[in-house]
This record gives sequence, structure tokens and C-alpha cells, in this order.
Amino acid sequence: MADNDKVPDPARRSLLKAAPLGALAVVAARAGAAEAAPPAPAPEPPAKPKGYHETEHIRRYYQTAAYW
Repeated sequence: MADNDKVPDPARRSLLKAAPLGALAVVAARAGAAEAAPPAPAPEPPAKPKGYHETEHIRRYYQTAAYW
């Protein structure tokens, strides 16, 4: 029986050889799942008018400066 204890088990060695491949498969599956379902784009903020536009504080300025 002492001789049988020193003989390596081939099934155990194949498991140890396959462990890194299994880890790579898990990482690849997660990366593939992330690429398959991209997150929804964030809603765009409302566009601000460009150029001159009259607002309440501009109207108040015109009133106090006696332009009207």
C-alpha cells in the first residue's frame, strides 16, 4: 500500500490543468454578456437657446434703465 500512495492521480492533475481554462471561460462569458446588453443612454439635458433671448432678468433691466 505504501507504493500506491506515491502514484499520482491523473484525474487530479487534469483537473488542475483545466482550472485556469475554466477561469478564462468565466471571464469571457461575463465580458460577452456585458457587450450584448449595453446600458441605456442617459437622457440629454434640454437644449439651451443660443444667441440673444429675452429672459425675466433682462426685461427687468430694460424697465429699470427706461428703455421702454
